Amino acid sequence: MKYLRRIWLVTTDHLVDGLWFREMEDFKVGMNYVAVQASRSRVVVLAFILMSNHVHFVLYGTREDVLAFIYGFKTRYSRYLQRKYGLPEFLRDYGVDLQEIPEDDGQESPERAIAYVQMNSVAANICLHASQYPWGSGDAFFNAAPAKGRPLGTLSGRAKRRILHCVCDLPDSWLLGDDGYILPSSYLDVSYVEQLYRTPKRMNYFLVNSSKAKRRLGAGESELPSFRDQTILSVLPDLCWTLFGKHGFSDLSETEQSEMLRQLRYRFGSQVNQLARVTGLSYDAAARLLDSF
Repeated sequence: MKYLRRIWLVTTDHLVDGLWFREMEDFKVGMNYVAVQASRSRVVVLAFILMSNHVHFVLYGTREDVLAFIYGFKTRYSRYLQRKYGLPEFLRDYGVDLQEIPEDDGQESPERAIAYVQMNSVAANICLHASQYPWGSGDAFFNAAPAKGRPLGTLSGRAKRRILHCVCDLPDSWLLGDDGYILPSSYLDVSYVEQLYRTPKRMNYFLVNSSKAKRRLGAGESELPSFRDQTILSVLPDLCWTLFGKHGFSDLSETEQSEMLRQLRYRFGSQVNQLARVTGLSYDAAARLLDSF
């Protein structure tokens, strides 16, 4: 039984005191590594999303192949983080959860799993609709506009290595988008997902009724998108210098860190979870500093 191909919802542990993706270039590298893993594995990618501090995939394959896919992705991206930021084995101790998704249980489970993944960005108040989030498969389905990009076969080997951050042979027909990453529609099983939902209206029904959407509405959150982690992270050094004449958050005294967290919450509407991620503090430490002094 364990060698049978199934649909799996794959979720990595959430980083509570850091980010997988610190800036746009990191997201682009992550997107291209998804394409690399898709080309090298025996799984079919149905949907995925790269969030600031975790990732989700819906994959079709055996349990063993799915685990090989996600651990291969983590290993490849960890090496990139080490080269760029000097972070050795940054993701090594963060686990992965696999949940088998029944295909014929009468509960429309695959549709719900894909909607759950797609709605992560909306639930995080980053965008108003899943199709507006670029770092995943949000705009790949029921998209009337033809995919626009440059076939990989038209690029030199050096150009491919520079873009993909590895030496990889990917299909020449796959498209490289204007933003510098391989378009997910090149390797996703778009036709399967669209046949699963049948119509755009039905897919949208699952999106707006997903557990992610209900959790957000149940918490009474604003419909307006909030600031992304990367936006706050990019202005943090300037704020540290402007307010305290110091180069970074780690250079601040505890009193200054407390004030900085208050400033970020006031200026960007950040909650404790986000403040912990962008400053590298634990949740408890960030909460304590916010409540102190």
